[in-house]
Amino acid sequence: MNNEFQLIDKEAIGTLSFPSKEVLDEKDAIIQRKNDLDRALSLGNLEHVKIKIFFEDDASKKAVETTIWGVTDSRVILKQGVVIPVNRIHKIV
Repeated sequence: MNNEFQLIDKEAIGTLSFPSKEVLDEKDAIIQRKNDLDRALSLGNLEHVKIKIFFEDDASKKAVETTIWGVTDSRVILKQGVVIPVNRIHKIV
């Protein structure tokens, strides 16, 4: 999976454009993503562990290594108010 995703800085995410279309096809994968986000949120808040988020904007697939500060139904909140729409996330590692 790493080969097809370009690693970017968290600060660059604010300049990206995100379509509203869901990137995952399977219901099980969507449920797994939610579970992974909840786990990553706990790791970030309790132990300040950085995780890798694999996501897709309107141009290409990207990855960022960061700490998750918050999760809503529709957005993942990173430091400095940077957000990634949940429906554009492929995987959290």
